[in-house]
Amino acid sequence: MGQSTKSKILIAMTVAGLTLAGCASTTAPASVSSSTGSAASSAASAESQYLVQNVGDRVFFQTDQSNLSGSARATLRNQAQWLAQNGSVNLIIEGHADERGTRDYNLALGARRANAVRDFLISEGVNGNRLQTISYGKERPVSLCSEEACWSKNRRAVATIR
Repeated sequence: MGQSTKSKILIAMTVAGLTLAGCASTTAPASVSSSTGSAASSAASAESQYLVQNVGDRVFFQTDQSNLSGSARATLRNQAQWLAQNGSVNLIIEGHADERGTRDYNLALGARRANAVRDFLISEGVNGNRLQTISYGKERPVSLCSEEACWSKNRRAVATIR
């Protein structure tokens, strides 16, 4: 076997090993987790489901806007009331944008949207320490197509339990 062939085999084996290592799980299997962890996870899941189905977890925005509409304010008032009743719940507020515009522009727009939601919740009495914001810009669309029907679904802020 020539030196070139040996080098190719060594490179292929290294790539295969790194690929398998990247697929390895770093979390403990479910059977190893404690019952307390499972109960906490189940409670968080139930709270998250309640937030989505009964309170409302998202608000929508007009193109290139971060101001809150009347319906967005109503949803956020419901969130604030629910948070007042569930003092242990903390939220991450995700800001999103549609696909139009540059990555940097949409990250900034998503941040303005998330901050608008955060500021409104604080004005409704929610402690700011319970709220964290993050912008995904156009990186996490919920609807994929290049028309208003999709863009309007992607211009949003979403509250998730942390």
